[in-house]
Formats: sequence, C-alpha cells, structure tokens
Amino acid sequence: MKGTYNHNIDAKGRVIIPSKIRDILGREFVITLGFEDCLYLYSAEEWDNFTDRLRAIGNKTEAARNIRRFFQANARDAEIDTQGRTLIPAEFREELGIDKEVVIVGNGEKAEIWNKATWDELNNRPELTKESIRKALEESDIDFF
Repeated sequence: MKGTYNHNIDAKGRVIIPSKIRDILGREFVITLGFEDCLYLYSAEEWDNFTDRLRAIGNKTEAARNIRRFFQANARDAEIDTQGRTLIPAEFREELGIDKEVVIVGNGEKAEIWNKATWDELNNRPELTKESIRKALEESDIDFF
C-alpha cells in the first residue's frame, strides 16, 4: 500500500478508506493499535502473515509475550461499508485523540491511520527531512539507490 490521504471522521466515528487502499484491504480486514500512536490496517491475508510472525517469536520471554499480547488484544475485525467507510472503534479514537481529521498512509503491507495533528508533528521532526533521510541512507549499509 502507498500514498497519503487526508480525510475527516464523521459523527459516528467512520472514515472513508481511499479506493486504492480499499482494493488491497478487501471488504473485511483487521485494525489494531500500532506502536507510534497510529492504527494499523491489515488485509485478512496480511494479518495471517503477521500473526505467523508473532507466533514465531514464541512465548519464552516476557517481552515476547507482551508483544504478542499487545497486537492480539488490540486487534478488531473491521469491514468497509457500501459507501467505502469503516468504523474506527471508540476506544481507538479515544486512545489516539482522533476526533475529526485523520491521515491515512499506505506503508507497504499495511495502511496506517493517524490523527492529523500527530502526523503533522511527526513529519516536522528534523530527522525526517528529505536531506536527513538521504544522509542517513548514505551513512548506512543499506544499498538503497
């Protein structure tokens, strides 16, 4: 998934999912809390892949159990209605301060939903400028270009 889309939440807590993201997610998908004050949206197939990776970390350490518990406990089945909208659960809206404006971001195998103010703040950090990212890639062992 890719792209950045600005949308508003309606009075019932629904948001329109952009058609390019909808086409990949499918009608039924999974929504869960993410690490960086956003929501993750996975297609059913990608959620299965993700939970396979969660199972692979095992249960032997407290950290592994906490990671598995975080994602599984916060996962909700979701669906897209005939108007292309999905309901963001009230507990997620409250947790992330989502009340009106959101940004939907395609991020590879998943989409993310951000409170617009949080997204804007994140993108104004100095380490996220094009120049900083280019420099970090040049200094890393990542063969990106």
